[in-house]
Amino acid sequence: MRAVVFERYGEPAEVREVADPRPPAGGVVVRVEATGLCRSDWHGWMGHDPDIVLPHVPGHELAGVVEAVGAGVANWRAGDRVTAPFVCACGRCAECAAGDHQVCARQTQPGFTHWGSFAEYVALDHADVNLVAVPGELSYATAAGLGCRFSTAFRAVVARGRAAAGEWVAVHGCGGVGLSAVMIAAAAGARVVAVDTAPAALELARKFGAAHCVEAAAGVDTAQAVRELTGGGAHLSLDALGSPATAAASVGGLRRRGRHVQVGLLPGAAGRAVLPMERVIGWELEILGSHGMAAHAYPQMLELVRAGVLRPDLLVTSTIPLDAAPAALAAMGTAPGRGLTVILPRPGAAG
Repeated sequence: MRAVVFERYGEPAEVREVADPRPPAGGVVVRVEATGLCRSDWHGWMGHDPDIVLPHVPGHELAGVVEAVGAGVANWRAGDRVTAPFVCACGRCAECAAGDHQVCARQTQPGFTHWGSFAEYVALDHADVNLVAVPGELSYATAAGLGCRFSTAFRAVVARGRAAAGEWVAVHGCGGVGLSAVMIAAAAGARVVAVDTAPAALELARKFGAAHCVEAAAGVDTAQAVRELTGGGAHLSLDALGSPATAAASVGGLRRRGRHVQVGLLPGAAGRAVLPMERVIGWELEILGSHGMAAHAYPQMLELVRAGVLRPDLLVTSTIPLDAAPAALAAMGTAPGRGLTVILPRPGAAG
């Protein structure tokens, strides 16, 4: 099969022929019809993830067709249209028994713990726990974005953040996960303040329901701007980018008893976030993490997609062939894409 491979961190990847994967026991091989280009893939390429072993194939948000089924799989057959969360849970540990598959103690992640979906085929573990059927009316390109950014934002806003109608929600960073969070919070009836450095990203945020936008230009105190626009601070704020500055600004823009959800990755290479813990204590703020969403939690989200309440298809702003993926991956460090860029690994794929 053809796949994007890198041999050294931070050095150019290339598209080459590699061996096809085989389905693991309990798992499947999926023919990849579409796979999202995510900033987490860039972090992996830069060497920020300790699970990666070189040479490596990145890619973790995907949709496609089951190509081959491993021994012991009960619920899936070749030809099924599927996607999967980026955290593939074991289904047997204490966390999984509690339904918390997204923090499984023995999780695997395509594109991190093993070769990923920037390829024509990808292997996924524990299929009966992790696969999600893709409705026929949903394109592969749209379904690919569900497995990481959209589902992550959905759980961060709805389950972890507990966004409610009439509340103020601030979203710091309007890439794929941030724009998803804007759309989901607005659909929940919240009033959204979107924060980003790029005017084009903020225009998309307005399109997806943001009531106010703050351009994070040099010299702008974004936390103060959020507090002023919301009459004292957001009830819920999300760092959807992942940087020490955006994490601190997200906490700083909260009102008393507000809730901060950290969604964007904060690798050690970027430095540690310094949060105003004296305010956390005095104002009884909540500091929460959010790490994906379990496959069993998808039905609520998919029902809202089917009903047209949520439109993840509008987040797909570009599609590219596999040959363009190495350059697009490298560019994410200096010019992160706005919305979702989706890779179509097979020539002629319609997405």
